[in-house]
Amino acid sequence: MTTTPAAALADFLDGKAALVKALEAKAQEIIHGKGDQAGYEAKMREKAELLAALAEDAENLAQALPAPLAEAAAQRLEEFSQNAANALRIGSVFYMSALLYPDEHKPGEPNNLELFAGEVRAWA
Repeated sequence: MTTTPAAALADFLDGKAALVKALEAKAQEIIHGKGDQAGYEAKMREKAELLAALAEDAENLAQALPAPLAEAAAQRLEEFSQNAANALRIGSVFYMSALLYPDEHKPGEPNNLELFAGEVRAWA
């Protein structure tokens, strides 16, 4: 099956977004079910580490896009990674938990990574 570079990147982003959702769900289960703050913090750190590596992990997929789209994708991916790296650097669990979510985000709405994956899929 042949896929376009945009579809390949979108699939990759969808996979990472699903991993983020799973980490967040596990973190909520840990904090609300067990009251385990350290366990919650560990899951938020995993989320931030996953996002901090996003630009590097997706570099080849982004570079396969046509030039203007490759630049746009690389820039957005780098923003995700830089925000996560900053959250890890300062050690703010709140910042880690808020990664990918705008201030006005409501439960059930897609996060910024999911929105970006949809945008990339539209490039295909």
